[in-house]
Amino acid sequence: MGFEQHREGVERLLASYRAIPADASVRLAKKTSNLFRARAKTSAPGLDVSGLAGVIAVDAQARTADVAGMCTYEDLVDATLPYGLAPLVVPQLKTITLGGAVTGLGIESTSFRNGLPHESVLEIDVLTGSGEIITATPDGEHAELFFGFPNSYGTLGYSTRLKIALEPVKKYVALRHVRFDSLKKLEETMDRIVTEREYDGIAVDYLDGVVFTDSESYLTLGVQTDEEGPVSDYTDQDIFYRSIQHPSLTQPKTDRLTIRDYLWRWDTDWFWCSRAFGAQNPKIRRFWPKQYLRSSFYWKLIALDHKYDIGDRLEKRKGKPPRERVVQDVEVPIERTADFVSWFLEEIPIEPLWLCPLRLREPSPAAASASRPWPLYPLEPKRTYVNIGFWSSVPIVPGEREGAANRLIEEKVSDFDGHKSLYSDSYYSKEDFEELYYGGDRYIGLKERYDPKSRLLDLFSKAVQRK
Repeated sequence: MGFEQHREGVERLLASYRAIPADASVRLAKKTSNLFRARAKTSAPGLDVSGLAGVIAVDAQARTADVAGMCTYEDLVDATLPYGLAPLVVPQLKTITLGGAVTGLGIESTSFRNGLPHESVLEIDVLTGSGEIITATPDGEHAELFFGFPNSYGTLGYSTRLKIALEPVKKYVALRHVRFDSLKKLEETMDRIVTEREYDGIAVDYLDGVVFTDSESYLTLGVQTDEEGPVSDYTDQDIFYRSIQHPSLTQPKTDRLTIRDYLWRWDTDWFWCSRAFGAQNPKIRRFWPKQYLRSSFYWKLIALDHKYDIGDRLEKRKGKPPRERVVQDVEVPIERTADFVSWFLEEIPIEPLWLCPLRLREPSPAAASASRPWPLYPLEPKRTYVNIGFWSSVPIVPGEREGAANRLIEEKVSDFDGHKSLYSDSYYSKEDFEELYYGGDRYIGLKERYDPKSRLLDLFSKAVQRK
């Protein structure tokens, strides 16, 4: 899009900010979102981010990109792959935006070596609650905002431009799907791969896993390659997560994908969530338009369900109770993974589960806190965690409090010394929430400096009270 076009987009953004009444909360004027928590409706105009949706420039020699805050990863990847480059972490769904991943959640199979998306940000322009555009860097005047921005979910401001580091990638990814009949064996193997960056003498560039049952789980190991050869296609009739499964505990199943298809392997079927819409039924899939096999279309179906309560109405016609949405990502220390997953499989009737190991990048920026580099993101340096994703629903038990399953998960995650991402429903008390997510008094200080008139919602109001 170029810097001039980007500047024009920023001017429209600032004009829209000035048009919002002083007594109204500042929000984005965008119809789509990758958040699963409900948001209160408002009649006030929102921020015009229509001019902030592209890649501004790619510097192939420096391996960096300047990117507008609302640019989707699909567009970002399409702009960088022709240079043989990719973002250090590419979240699984095409319509996740770079700004959204940095201020919220973003993780993928490179996170065991590259950390989280905000860790590859070199500098960031932010529209603050006071209506200013400031540039934050790890060692500049606004370093406090640079480190406090991740996990603030738009409550400290909105990114308008991010300069990020890129890494070289090859044309293909060769995969090995390693099966386990013991969650503890899977945990131990995953921990060893994170440390050694190889398995059975072959390098591992990408690492994630899927749990189907306590006796059937897999790690998928990927290595980049330029070697030519046949590749699989999971963008049409074949389903990626089903391709992982095989019977052998001694011989991994192998596969190959182009780098682009590997990065978006989960998007076609929204991991496995497309089954809720019948898209995995061969009789239906045969006639399902290929362009609608993608997460952005499933989001539209979800929006219709939320608007008209379609799912609960169908359950009622079957004589069944309504269902509680349980759509969460949690992170627990790797040594607690098997125990947490075992508990989950016994207590919460949801499968499969996604596993993705992660570590904060080393070394942290020089100005970062040694104990908690990113104060609102409660991860410790030099410690491996595993993100566990589960996205479905469970029957509501009559008489139980609202969000019973989600509340139980929140309690158990804390028991396992983990934490939960905030893109979906949360039920914490204000006291517990502030202790977990406010980084001591760091968040309050950032709000006072960059949003002194509280034009933006605070994190508790947004994440728990769903305002």
